[in-house]
Amino acid sequence: MALSARLSARSPVLWTAVLTVLVMVIGPTLNRAPEFAGFLVFLPAAAAGVCTVKQTAWISAWTAFVTVCAIVIGPSPGLGGSVALIMVAIGFGAFAVYLCHWRLKHVAAAVRLQKAADAMQRHLLRPLPVHAGQATLAGVHAALGDDVLIGGDIYDMVESAHGVRVMVADVQGKGLGALGSAVAAVAAFRDAVHAHDSLVAVSDAMEKAVDLQNSYFAQTGEPERFVTAVILGVRQDGEITMVNCGHPAPYLLDASGVRQATSEPADVPLGLGGLAGPRTATRFSMDAHQTLVLFSDGLNEARDRDGEFFPLRERLSTLLNVPGDEVAARLWRQLQEFTGDRQQDDTTVLTLRTEGAAPSDGTNRP
Repeated sequence: MALSARLSARSPVLWTAVLTVLVMVIGPTLNRAPEFAGFLVFLPAAAAGVCTVKQTAWISAWTAFVTVCAIVIGPSPGLGGSVALIMVAIGFGAFAVYLCHWRLKHVAAAVRLQKAADAMQRHLLRPLPVHAGQATLAGVHAALGDDVLIGGDIYDMVESAHGVRVMVADVQGKGLGALGSAVAAVAAFRDAVHAHDSLVAVSDAMEKAVDLQNSYFAQTGEPERFVTAVILGVRQDGEITMVNCGHPAPYLLDASGVRQATSEPADVPLGLGGLAGPRTATRFSMDAHQTLVLFSDGLNEARDRDGEFFPLRERLSTLLNVPGDEVAARLWRQLQEFTGDRQQDDTTVLTLRTEGAAPSDGTNRP
């Protein structure tokens, strides 16, 4: 590593020396030293793209010096030509130093923004896997866009006095445009799970936060957004309470097969609560041998090049014998292969597993 760093630091000097030798050997050989020296003006431009300001200034000064030497070697292009060559070398060098300074200034700004985004992601979305009590939440979260760390998909798991609470949600829209509502929803969830025993009350608190965010959007001219969400309460005996706010229903996996965790219809998304009645909670059981798969619509609504939807249930049925902590990663790889590695939306694939729960009878209870 140290040797590689030293070679990298010396590389500008090495290729400057090589090009200088070539010009100063070939030019006089062909009796055209000043003309060949003119090609060296590209050295400072190249240095500006990869070197430090100090290195670029050194290469620029060296280029001007070699140009003067080439004119002395001759044949001289005359006073006017000599002055022009020297001025071009000096001018290109000075401009290269400026470009290098500009580049490094903007690179530093980009690095600061990246660090800020990293910090925001760590506070908004905790690194997976997340452990709370006897539950483990693991998987894959991928925002749309190579330069975007946080998008509309959000998740969290919190251990409170009322038990372990899990949330997976999807803000309407993609990428950074959905970030404001995502922050509001996560903050409301983290506060509400400590304040309320009822998951319906937690969903109501999140609803209020989304409504307030939408009122702010209305004032600033941004489009209002709704949020789909699955909110879970996990008991030590394996009983799961769920409030589904318009989100794709999770699947339960075990050696016997794949099934939706509950057949109850979902309530309306957060932000649209005024269009429907009160939300309701459903219950089902899972044990340590089962895996609950939670996901966003970036998974089940992904399409291949022919426009076919990703066959989620079919693909899950191929993972029944896969260790629970590997299911999400396997499913993510299958999705990439299916779409040709063309991500179309923020995508989240998570697995929830519990330890120590008694074997489930496989029934869902309202």
